[in-house]
Amino acid sequence: MSGPDIETPSPIQICRIMLPDDASVARNMIEEVGAIISTWPCNSQNRDHCVATLARVEHTYFLWPMCIGEVAHISTEITYTSEHSVEVQVNVMSENILTGTKKLTNKATLWYLKNVDKVLEVPPVVYSRQEQEEAGQKRYKTQKLERMETKWRNEDVVQPVLNPEPNTVSYSQSSLIHMVGPSDCTLHSFVHEGVTMKLTDEVAGIVAARHCKTNLVTASVNAINFHDKIKKGCIKTISGRMAFTSNKSVEIEVLVDANSVADSSQKRYRAAMSLSQEGGSLPMPQRLPETQNEKKRFEEGKGRYLQMKAKWQGHMVPQP
Repeated sequence: MSGPDIETPSPIQICRIMLPDDASVARNMIEEVGAIISTWPCNSQNRDHCVATLARVEHTYFLWPMCIGEVAHISTEITYTSEHSVEVQVNVMSENILTGTKKLTNKATLWYLKNVDKVLEVPPVVYSRQEQEEAGQKRYKTQKLERMETKWRNEDVVQPVLNPEPNTVSYSQSSLIHMVGPSDCTLHSFVHEGVTMKLTDEVAGIVAARHCKTNLVTASVNAINFHDKIKKGCIKTISGRMAFTSNKSVEIEVLVDANSVADSSQKRYRAAMSLSQEGGSLPMPQRLPETQNEKKRFEEGKGRYLQMKAKWQGHMVPQP
C-alpha cells in the first residue's frame, strides 16, 4: 500500500483470507481501510497530527455472502472532502482462489471527521470534473442533516416490558452489555467503530430471530451515526427493537449507550439495520404496532424500506 497524494487521492486495497472466526471481518476491514485512507492526507503536511474518527456509515449493501477460505479484497478511495470531514467509498470483493471466481459482496459509504481531541481542517482535493464536487457537496449536506436528526432524537430509550404479546415490538426487543477492553480500542484508547458495528449487528440478529424464529442474514445497513467517541473502560449497552416488517424482511433500530465507570457521562449512537430471511422463501411475521410512537416508526421504516429496496436491486449485479 502507498499513501494518497492530497490533490489526487489514490485508491488503496488490503486483502486477507477468510477464517472460521471471521464472521464480521468485512465490517471491521471496511472501517479499518476507511480510517487509513482518511487519516493519511491530514498528516502529510506540516500541521497538527490527527487520526480520523468515523462519524457515519451509510448505504452499506451485503450483496453476496463471503465463504470461509475465500480471499477478501477491500478497496477504498476518497470521493469528497469538506472543511472538516471526508467521504470514503469502499468496495469488498470475494475471490475463490481455487477457481479464480470473483464477485462484489459489499459496498459502503463512510464519513470521517478529522479529530481525536479537537476538529481540524481537511486539506482540499482536486476533482477531475466540477460535477464530482457538486455531487459530493449534495451528499455531504444530506448526510449532515440526517445525522443531526438522529442526534436530536437521542432521548429515545428501549424499556423492557413484562409479558409482551407475540409479534409486538416489546416481544422481540433485546439488549447486550459489553465492557470496553484494550483489545476493542485504538492506540488512542477509543473504541474501534468496527467493534460497535459488530455488536449492533449481533443485537439486530437476535431481535430478528426472536420475531421470525428462523435463520436470517443482514441484507443492508441504512445508516449508523457515531455521535461521540467511546473510551476504554466504558460499559456499552446495545439495545435493538423492530421498526418495520415487509413480507420477507424486517428493519431493526439499534441504540448504543456508553456509560463511563469513572463519571456520569453518557454517549449514544443510533443505527437502523435491515435484515432479510435467509433464502427469502418464508413469509415474515408482521409487526403489530401498539403505541403511536411505534406506528410512527413503522411508517418511517416503510419509507426507508421502499427506498432501500430500489437501491439494493440497482446494486444487485448478476454474477457469472
